[in-house]
Amino acid sequence: MSGQSPAAPSVPLPHRRGSDTLTTNKPPVWSINQSVGSQPAQLPAKCDRHEPTRSGVCCKELKGDDERTLIDPDVVRDVVIGLSDGLTVPFALTAGLSSLGESKLVILGGIAELIAGAISMGIGGFLATQAERDHYRYLRKVTSARVLRSCDGEMEREVHAVLGPVGVDEKVSRQVASCLRDVEFSNGPSDEAESSSGSRAARASTASDATLTAEEGGELRWSRDVGLTAFLLKFGEGLEDVSTARMYASAFTIGMGYLVGGLIPLLPYFFEPVAHIALIYSCIVTGIVLLIFGAVKARVTGAGAGAGGYIWGAFSTLLVGGAAAAAAYGIVAALEG
Repeated sequence: MSGQSPAAPSVPLPHRRGSDTLTTNKPPVWSINQSVGSQPAQLPAKCDRHEPTRSGVCCKELKGDDERTLIDPDVVRDVVIGLSDGLTVPFALTAGLSSLGESKLVILGGIAELIAGAISMGIGGFLATQAERDHYRYLRKVTSARVLRSCDGEMEREVHAVLGPVGVDEKVSRQVASCLRDVEFSNGPSDEAESSSGSRAARASTASDATLTAEEGGELRWSRDVGLTAFLLKFGEGLEDVSTARMYASAFTIGMGYLVGGLIPLLPYFFEPVAHIALIYSCIVTGIVLLIFGAVKARVTGAGAGAGGYIWGAFSTLLVGGAAAAAAYGIVAALEG
């Protein structure tokens, strides 16, 4: 007989009751919370779904009373900037021009301002996002050079300065700093520190890069998003890189938001030749849209907690737009008479 025991045969796992895998070819997935031996269970396999007290329900499937999926805050910010300015600035302008008495003049002035404003707002959004990207890249270059020349103790102090306030003790912070330092110096020289490639190679460790894919040239994929530099920028400074697509998306979103929002106050003037009467319809239509926009904004940003939050979001937006329109109308009327 051989001294080694024969390997256990492989058998398919039984299907879970009520699972849709009975009608598909996909194998069932079972969680592993405990393992035999010194190696702990892998994180992707750990789940209490199959514990008797959980009745097959994963904690990720549990939802709160007011839990919702929110839109990307950058997109929400651009939409809010474009629509809010589009609903208030052209509305205030048309309200002011309505004191002149002719809808044709209001339409011409409103369209001219609308086109110029949409282009200006779009360019402004692009330049603002570009400045944010340039600021991040400069700080990444400076931080990468500082990480390269700093000692281990200084980096451990900086990591603990970020993790300590949220309850992480000093020992764990040192371990995190050591792991991030190993990843930082195993990624190879970057374009910000090509002149220091010799020092970086000298400090490179044997950290495992099993979760990273090597690219041509020896630099690892996502190498700019891992390590001490990325950690200090993201969690210490609260900064992240801005892609080129994000700059164009921001410009388009703000510009189109301004254009769409600015068309709403102008619509009544196309159907009513008397500006004073068209102004009344414009106030009604714009007021309703401002109320809806304020409530939707409170919803998608998570600010609205119950009916009171939605009502406050709607009326606060209406008050801002109404105050701007009243001020513009009063100033033009005072200058005219």
